[in-house]
Amino acid sequence: MNKTEILLVQKYLRDTLGNPNIRLDPATATKDSVEVFLNEEFIAVISRDQEDGDLCFNFHMAILEEDLPEEDEL
Repeated sequence: MNKTEILLVQKYLRDTLGNPNIRLDPATATKDSVEVFLNEEFIAVISRDQEDGDLCFNFHMAILEEDLPEEDEL
């Protein structure tokens, strides 16, 4: 992903999710993806997808079972 795409997607996520601490790390950017951080914690990957002239960005977040709260904390 290029710098402009990274900044546009970062602004979109911050505005949409209401969290200015979301950061796309340009140092991790490749042609097709970039890592997403919340504060300093890695939380997801965004992939650039362009097919048939349509451009979209896919947000992929894996949630590990060990990161989930205990049932009694619900």
